[in-house]
Amino acid sequence: MDATVLIVEDEPGIADILRITLKYNGFTVHSASTAREALAAAREHRPDLVLLDVMLPDGTGWEVCRALREERAAEGGGDAEEEDDLAVIFVTARDAPRDVVAGLALGGDDYITKPFGVDEVVARVHAVLRRTRRRARPRERVLRHGDLEMDEATYSVRRAGQPVELTPTEYNLLRHLLRHAGRILTKEQLLQHVWRYDTAVSSTVVETYISYLRRKLDRLGPPLIETRRGVGYGLRALDPGPGAVT
Repeated sequence: MDATVLIVEDEPGIADILRITLKYNGFTVHSASTAREALAAAREHRPDLVLLDVMLPDGTGWEVCRALREERAAEGGGDAEEEDDLAVIFVTARDAPRDVVAGLALGGDDYITKPFGVDEVVARVHAVLRRTRRRARPRERVLRHGDLEMDEATYSVRRAGQPVELTPTEYNLLRHLLRHAGRILTKEQLLQHVWRYDTAVSSTVVETYISYLRRKLDRLGPPLIETRRGVGYGLRALDPGPGAVT
């Protein structure tokens, strides 16, 4: 099965066993050992499934799961169903019935208790991915605004037919602007949706990344990003017709 799995586990021995087993079974595997690393890795690698420990050094798997679900819903314009293709399996020593119920209620698709057999994990991963891929609704994966085009399936951006190379943060910022093209978004809104859950980020980082985007986009055509002084930023409104966001 062609799928990407993110392992979130702070015990190196368990993480190594899961990584080796899943790679052997044909999965692309990424790892994280903290809640913060998990959220960053999920944004960068866009996993199909997350194997998520509950007890992490800087938080809980419950919090990570909730954050991931909220981020995917925000990307879908607030429609949780539209981005319902992320699978989450909790892997934890907490086996009390109330913990299992809590994990499933928070958006988990399955719950595996430690100790576990690796064959069981692989079987559960396959089963959950079959379910989540069936339930995910297909949607348009290309965002357009004027001569700017973003293909979410390939994580590529083009302007006037020319490729634009972006860092993951620049890509996420531009995607949020595209999804709200014609609107002015405040710095607080951009911080929440692009750098969410990272309290170390200040509002000046928004100005910095807006300038990065302008430098890369404006060399290929007229300025696209509008600044509303004292408010925030947005993509300039276009006349109705070809070029509207799809």
